[in-house]
Amino acid sequence: MNTPDVYFKKTIEYSFQGQKFSFDVANTLFSTYEMDHGSDILIRSIVTKNPKTILDLGCGYGPLGIILAKTNPQAEVTMLDSNLLAVRYAKYNLEKNNITNATVLGSVGVEAVKGKIFDLIVSNIPAKIGDEAIAQEFIFAPYGLLNPGGELWVVVVSALNRLIPKLGGVNQMKVKSIRKRRGHTVYQIAKP
Repeated sequence: MNTPDVYFKKTIEYSFQGQKFSFDVANTLFSTYEMDHGSDILIRSIVTKNPKTILDLGCGYGPLGIILAKTNPQAEVTMLDSNLLAVRYAKYNLEKNNITNATVLGSVGVEAVKGKIFDLIVSNIPAKIGDEAIAQEFIFAPYGLLNPGGELWVVVVSALNRLIPKLGGVNQMKVKSIRKRRGHTVYQIAKP
């Protein structure tokens, strides 16, 4: 961080595929003690096919989008969050990790990127927003922004395992459970 920020709490160090990442976090943001377990299992589960466009929905302070930008230098990454403090810290962390192929925008759901399409969309879905908001804002709306052959990768707490496959089944979406670990499940939803 270039200047002192009154919200700054600490810096989290994280290693992925032999690369070191450093994330500044603010006191009131999600998962300020260490990389969130759900985000960790999600980033370690994603298998990509050289995506050209990536969306990180609900980016928080930016770990998923930043790691995906660094490991997919050919891609243009867009990171969204409704929390403006999270947006501020994601921007700090882009600079801190020397990421030049990503942008961060404040957005409720995907409002800021309506009309754009993506090869890969990722999200650590917030469990407390309710089933309807999860369905509309984190499954259906992002799925509608996928290119044909694109993929939506999400991680949810185990309590939502009843919801994600149900949403896929009712809407003829190809939902695949990829990995389960310590109370979290990663799902891949592929668009034909």
